[in-house]
Parts: sequence; structure tokens; C-alpha cells
Amino acid sequence: MLTDIALSEQLDAQRDDRLRILIAGAGVAGITLASLLRTQGLHPVLIERMPRMEHPGYMLALMPTVDPALKDIGVHDEYLARSSPLSRYAFRSHRGRTLRTDDLGALLALHGDYQGIERGALLDVLTARGCPVSFGTTITAVGGDVVFSSGERSAFDLIVAADGIHSRTRDLLDVGEVSTVDTGWAGWVTWSDAVGDDPALGEELWGDGLFLGVYPVKDRVGIFLGGPVDDLTIGPSAFAARVRESAPGIGSRLDSALDAVTADPDPYLWPLTDVRAERWVDAGRSAVLLGDAASGFLPTAGIGAGMAMDSAWMLGRMLAHADRASLAAVLAEWERVEKPRVESAQSNSRLLATLMFRRGKVVAWLRETAMRVMTVKAVLGPIIRLIAEQPDPDAAATAVLRRRAEARLS
Repeated sequence: MLTDIALSEQLDAQRDDRLRILIAGAGVAGITLASLLRTQGLHPVLIERMPRMEHPGYMLALMPTVDPALKDIGVHDEYLARSSPLSRYAFRSHRGRTLRTDDLGALLALHGDYQGIERGALLDVLTARGCPVSFGTTITAVGGDVVFSSGERSAFDLIVAADGIHSRTRDLLDVGEVSTVDTGWAGWVTWSDAVGDDPALGEELWGDGLFLGVYPVKDRVGIFLGGPVDDLTIGPSAFAARVRESAPGIGSRLDSALDAVTADPDPYLWPLTDVRAERWVDAGRSAVLLGDAASGFLPTAGIGAGMAMDSAWMLGRMLAHADRASLAAVLAEWERVEKPRVESAQSNSRLLATLMFRRGKVVAWLRETAMRVMTVKAVLGPIIRLIAEQPDPDAAATAVLRRRAEARLS
């Protein structure tokens, strides 16, 4: 669990660490890295700008890229116990009829687990061995020392900006251009206990100017109902009625999902935007971007949180080989290896967004014609390759150290 402690206590605890590391942001990426570093005997300082853990939460689909991190932290069994298998996926037409159902479990079984989990449950799993954090704390300046919002200051060997898609720490660093994709869509997120007779089934309806998805987590389903931002101004109830009118064949499970959205007094509204930083490493300040601060994903391919954990795992394992003298070279190699993989997955999410978030019955008909013949293996092919070709962080770090040793001898 996360334990709120004074910043001064965290600073004292890491005084004798071989690397003094500061992590800004107690989200999925930041907590994954902090937990990994603690297994190595380090005491990373973890700060979070929120006064307490108040994120509204949403459902996550995690592919096998997360398994190495969970195993290294020692919480893989807890993860399986708190999540639900995502075994099958159903695609529905804009009128609501099921066009195809695919077996995702068989497709991914070779590589590991494909699970649905609530964000809050994942954070509980990642912190099952304990994780100190200082809430209500931000970085106000980065120079020779880091200056905190409390007025305290300290020197660090590495600053990790893991404070989300709208990272404030990123603004203090030199990471080049930060670009965004704004789909012009958003969606409400809520939950339902009506899992139906197939609790391992995820379903999506790609409609004419609307999107409805139902995703299993432990003992319930997460729901996403979205559309163009301007269309959502009518409110959840009226928009749900529009879905029922345009897609009369949705069936009882999706109908219950719409009921859950309208019954929620304050469903979380998720703007569908992403972000991509030109560089992940600010060598001059010995700082890196991690997770959504580096590449924040659209939720279209169900891979964003998984790639954030993958990046954190790669970084944590490579840092196990680093000292203060080799740190810059190790960080440069981490960026060289991991950044293209993450951006490839992000590009796949962007491509899917151009198919999913569209308006027009002709567009919907053409899209459904293609989906009838396109295999799920073809759609997920780029993601499966990323899973199959996950790099070896120990080998990457060792290669850096070998090159440094050879350079010194030459």
C-alpha cells in the first residue's frame, strides 16, 4: 500500500543509496519504477502532486508486456487474483449486431497473461510490499538542487518525471517539442456489476459518431461511452438514448451498460488526447520522462498502461547496473532501445483512432465490411511483435558498460 510520509523522511532514507533517485508522480509508471528500485535496496523518493489518491479510476487491459515487472516486484500472483482474464473480444456493427467474436486468449497465450483490472486495484497490487510517498508535493525548480513546493531542496542523481500526460515536471526539462493528437472525442467512464453470462468477454460498438465499450475486470465490467465532444454536451442520459435509437440491436448486456452510465451521478469524462515528447532524456539535468509524460496513449489499443510498465521495468533493470559515472550512458541506451518500441505502439493506437472515432453511415458500413474479413491477429500484429521482441534490459545495460570499459582501454 501507499504510505504517506514526510518528504524529509524519504530524503533521509536515501542518503546512502548508490543512486539518489526522485520520482515525480505516483501513477502506474512511477509506482512500478519505485517498487522495482526498492527490490534492489534503493530508497527512491516518490512524490505526488495530489493531496491524496483521488483518481476516479478506470479499467485497464494489460498485455503480457507487464508480466516481467510484476514478477520482479514479486506481485504477479496478487495481480492474477485481482484481475480478470480478457479471453474474447466481440465487435458490433453500428446498429448493434455482433459481427464477429475473436479468441484473444489463444492468440496471446504463448506470451503470457492478458488481463483486465481496475486502475486502483493495479496500484494496490504494485504497492503490496509497501511504498512510501509524499502527497501534495511538486517540483518547482530543477538546477543544481531540486526545489520542492514545500521549500525543501535536495540533490539527486536522477529525476524521473512520471506525472502524467499533462506533466508539470516535463515543463521544467529540456525534452524538445511536445506534440499532441486531439481526436475531438471524449467519453464517460463508469462501472456495472452486470457482467452477463460471459465475464471474460470484452465488447465494442463502433457507431456513427458514437462508441460504446464494455470491458471485464474482477467481478464487474468497466464501461466507456463516448462521442464527439460537442455531441456530449447533451449529457449521459440523452446521449445513451441516442445510442439506443441508432443501435437497437445492442442486446441486454450493452443495454445494462447504458443504464449504468445514466445512473452514475458523476461519471468520469475522459478526453481522448495523447502526447509525444521529442526526447525522453534531459542529459543536462540528469532527468527522464516516463510513462504518459513521455508518450501518453489514446485508449484505443489497450496498450498504454502496459507500455508504461514496460518502460519502467526496462529503466529499473538497467539502473541496477548503473552507478553515478555510467548513469548518463545507461539512460541514453534506455531511450534508444525503448522509445521506438513505445512510439510504435502509440502509432498503432493513433491509427485505430482514425478508424474508430468517425461519423457517417457510409464510413461505418465500409469499416464493418473491412472488419468482417480482417483477422484480429492482423489488427494486433504490431502489438504482438512488441511483446514477442521485448528487449533484455540486462544485456542492454551490460553492453553499455562494456563499451565504456573498451573506450577507457583504447
